[in-house]
Order: sequence, then C-alpha cells, then structure tokens
Amino acid sequence: TCVGGMDAAKERRNLSHGAHIVVGTPGRLRDHLERGALDLSAVRSVVLDEADEMLDMGFREDLEAILDSAPEDRRTLLFSATMPKPIVAMAKRYQKDALRISTMSEERGHGDISYQAVTVAPSDIENAVVNLLRFHEAETAILFCATRDNVRRLHATLLERGFAAVALSGEHSQSERNQAPQTLRDGLARVCVATDVAARGIDLPTLTLVIHVELPRDAETLQHRSGRTGRAGRKGTAVMVVPFNQRRRTESMLRHAGIETAWIDVPDRKAVLAQDRSRMLESLMQPIDNDTVDGADRELADTLLAERSPQDIALMLVQAHRAKMPQPEEFSAQTIDAHRAAQKEKHRAGFEDTVWFRLDVGRRRNADPRWILPILCKRGGITRNEIGAIRIAQNETHFQIPRAVAGSFAKTAAQTAGQDEKGGEFTIERAPEGPRVQARENGRKKRHKDFHAKPSNRHDAKRKRKA
Repeated sequence: TCVGGMDAAKERRNLSHGAHIVVGTPGRLRDHLERGALDLSAVRSVVLDEADEMLDMGFREDLEAILDSAPEDRRTLLFSATMPKPIVAMAKRYQKDALRISTMSEERGHGDISYQAVTVAPSDIENAVVNLLRFHEAETAILFCATRDNVRRLHATLLERGFAAVALSGEHSQSERNQAPQTLRDGLARVCVATDVAARGIDLPTLTLVIHVELPRDAETLQHRSGRTGRAGRKGTAVMVVPFNQRRRTESMLRHAGIETAWIDVPDRKAVLAQDRSRMLESLMQPIDNDTVDGADRELADTLLAERSPQDIALMLVQAHRAKMPQPEEFSAQTIDAHRAAQKEKHRAGFEDTVWFRLDVGRRRNADPRWILPILCKRGGITRNEIGAIRIAQNETHFQIPRAVAGSFAKTAAQTAGQDEKGGEFTIERAPEGPRVQARENGRKKRHKDFHAKPSNRHDAKRKRKA
C-alpha cells in the first residue's frame, strides 16, 4: 500500500522488493513514480476506484500522469458511483473498446431504502440530528457533513451529549480511518460522522440509518451516500435535514431524480420519549429462559423482592434505562410554528394530490388574489374551496387544483376563454412543473432568445449604416 500520511521510506523499501499488486492514493503513487521507486513498465491492469471522487478532489493531473506512464497494452478499469462528463471523457481517452456496466437502474434508487426529509430552522439542525438518532436508535448510523470542520464540530457535540461516536474526515490519519469502522463493527460506537470522501469504501453490515446533516450537491451524491445502508436484503432509512430556505431546491432535485421522499415532522421530545417507551416495553416483555439464568442472579432478584416492592424495582429499572440514553432536544419557536403551518396545509381535505396550473398575469399587471380568485372560479367552474396554493410571480401566477377536478377545470377553462372582464383576456393552462422550476425554465428560454436575437440586431444595424 502507498498512502499519503504513511511512512514513504518504508513504502519505497517494500516497492524495491517487487509486488504483484500495488494499492495507493494518486498523489503518493505519482510521488513514487517520479522518484523512480515505482516501475509501471510491467503493469498489466490499472484500476481506478471512486474515480469521480478523485476527480472532484483535484487528482486529475496525478491520475493522468500515472495512466500515461503505464504500458499502452494494459487493461484499464474505472469504477465510479456516478458518471459525470469528466469520467466519460477520461474513459474515452484511456480505454479502448470499453464496455459500460451498470449495476443499478438509472431511473430509481435502491429499493430497500426509505427516503425521508425534515425541515428545520438552520439553528435547529444539530437538535434535529440528536432527536433523529434517539428516535431511530439504529444499531449503526452514519451522518454526512460537507467539510472536515463540520465533522469535527458535530462529532464533539454528539460526544458531549452522550453518544458513542467516531469521526472520519481528511484530517484523520490512515490508521485512524482504519480504526473508526472497526470500532463500529465491534459495537464500541454506534454513530459515525463523516465527509463524503472519507466514507467511501466503508462497508458496515449493521448500518440501517443515514442522516444527511448537510445536503448533497446533487441527486447522484444523495443516492451514493444513502446506498451505504439497505444492503444485503436489510432495510435502511435515509433522512435529509433540510433548512427552510433550501426546501424548494431539495424538492426540485428529488423530483428530477425520481426519488420518492416522505416529508415528515422532525421527532420532538414527546415523540422520542414515546418511542423509548415502546422499545423498553418490547425489550422487558421478552420471555426469560430459566435454563440460562445464573443462580447468583436469581438470588439477587429474591433479595430485591424481599427489600423492595415490585413497583419500586420496576421504577428503578426504568430510571436506570433512561439514564443511559442521551436526552432529546427541544426546538425553537421558528421550527415549531413552521411545522404547525405545514400540518394545517397537509390536513386540508382534498389537497393531498394537486396539479399546478398557470395564469399569464403577474405582479407587473397588479395581480392580486382578491380578483384572481373570482376569475379562476368563473373560468373553471369551481369554488374558492377547490383552489389551493397561489404563487404570484412577476409575469405569471401559479395555482393548485386538486387532481380529482383538474381535468374538468382545464376543459371548462378552455371553453370559457375570452370571457374575462378585468384587464383583458387571460390564458389558463396546465404548468408542467411547480412555480420555481417553471420560472427557471422561462429564464433559460429568455436568455436563449436574447442570445439569438443579438446577431440579427447587429446585422440590421450594419445594413442601415450601408444604406
């Protein structure tokens, strides 16, 4: 092995003895190559594992130097969780007649993973993580952060609150990186706080919970992080902690990736304690195998019963159990108020499944719900109670109609076109996406139109000057 952070002189001595297989990181391998310690003239196969992450980390020059130094008749294999354009370009450059093999469908995520998302105030993110860990009480859980600083901070917070946790990031030595997964496998810790890169290649059979403390940059990274759980027939849960101001971006990412996600309430203190009660009762109600009970234990039980009442003993048992558990957290008023509003909206009868429609009038023409609502009711043959959320933008307005009546609404709106009184004729049509996505699409179309318009404008001006 040739890995940054380890003894380079020892590695050079080992290489001088010859090896059938060399496993290493790009920077250290290139260093040995340039010093003459690594001879690739007889290499038959080159394998790049986690190729996408190595490119993201800036190892392109190192990888190219290594591949350029290997014989042309070698076999080259690239393993990558995602297939961005740089990976495809590298494959075309360094592979000949290569086959692309996919081990999972590109249209759907892992079938054994349940995706969930919770929205919180940014100041409540750590509290949400604590309560999610306590609510699920997974045998092993992994928490993903974006930077090593955030890993260090969250790891310290969890230790302070009583969790058995380990950390994995770029600031840890190779020996520490090797030790952390083993600590989890041995059951000495149950929580791992990690960055994307540091967690690559970790296989934990007991991992059933993944928490995205900081949101991934794209859906592919989300699926790769989440894919650490739900393996070998076991069920897994992946939870995204979403700050309020990033909810719509997250919804758009999930929608385009085709990942079905349940938006749930973050477990509060009451929910965590209720879950504790259920688990405790389930555990303590298990039948006792008398054949395995030690005589000393039975004698101790008899002594306790002689000195204390059964109720006192049960209370002490419950208190002892609770004392071992980190305390659940309370949330800020901002998070609580937002959840109440979401619950009110979620439980509005008939609006569990809606369709977005578009009206071609916005703030620029003084659009206001007070006069838009009557127009929608008249044009679509519906009542105010059948109109959901209304989003007014600069040049258009989006609104929701329950799917059950969306078809008849669209048909009636088309038949009543031209019957508007206020401000002229309005166009009502189905919107392919929600308001935010549609706004971005409209922006792209406008920029595209302007781009093509400029050359013709220049030619027109040139013709006028000639005339």
